[in-house]
Amino acid sequence: MTGGFAKRGWRLVAAPLLLAAVFWLAGPADVWGTLRRADAGWLAVGLASAFAANLVSALRWRALCAWMQMVVTRRWAVVTYFRGVAVNVALPGAVVGGDVLRATALQRQGHPGVPAAMSVLGDRVSGLWMLIALGLAALVWGLGSPEWQAFVTRWPALAPWGSRPLLAGLLAAFVALPWLVLRLAARGLAVGTRLAGALAPLLQHPKAAQQYAAQVLLSLAVQALSVLALGCGAAAVGAPVAPWALAAAAVPIFLMATLPVSFGGWGTREAAAAVCLVPLGVAPAQAVTLSVIYGLYPIVQAAVALASAEGGLKPPR
Repeated sequence: MTGGFAKRGWRLVAAPLLLAAVFWLAGPADVWGTLRRADAGWLAVGLASAFAANLVSALRWRALCAWMQMVVTRRWAVVTYFRGVAVNVALPGAVVGGDVLRATALQRQGHPGVPAAMSVLGDRVSGLWMLIALGLAALVWGLGSPEWQAFVTRWPALAPWGSRPLLAGLLAAFVALPWLVLRLAARGLAVGTRLAGALAPLLQHPKAAQQYAAQVLLSLAVQALSVLALGCGAAAVGAPVAPWALAAAAVPIFLMATLPVSFGGWGTREAAAAVCLVPLGVAPAQAVTLSVIYGLYPIVQAAVALASAEGGLKPPR
């Protein structure tokens, strides 16, 4: 037990140390000055985009629950999802705390534990999967541009992937792979008994293909809105980033923010932003500041969610 506590304690210390190191390298005064000069209009648009991304995320999760024959109201799904956002901000562990809250809330609605957990896990994987797909699409868009050359110069390992047909093929395969796995599962291949039971509603749904397509489109919408929010932060601080390059850089930035080693992704997200955006011509202070701005959006949304809870907003049963 002592070893486990020490491991968790190290994680809580490591993320703030990483954040402090990133701020020190970027220049605290430069970061603060860039934040003070940020354009308020772009900040407002970015906040609206981040809010819309979480709203669509809540609707995606509700659609997945319905696909798994767990019916909840739209209002309940939205309120519960935003409370999960608040938990993610307040507690260590990146997105883990909010996911546990959502799964538990589903169980309290009378739904079985395993399908409830599977819906949250599937919702999370769907979002991350389509984030990578969006990143591949961005690379297809940006091949041959000056920003692509900057990527290749910084990371030569990317050079062999500079083929539009190759990337387009990978994109198509990436989008189709989960559906193929589901179809194989429907035939009883390589699926354990408990997992098969949890997936049964997905596999037996008469409109499974349409349901899967809806999940793909909703996840792409979520990630597009999230990239837009990041882009608004870049515009607010005057960072010159091509849209396709920002979408590609968002993949490692967002993935690093989901690591369960910090509060709300702080530290890992800023480090990833500096690593990915500085080679594209963004000043270190701008890269860190736009990441900080993106990290502040969930805090504002969490405050609204907590205020709603204190005001007596109860999700209907």
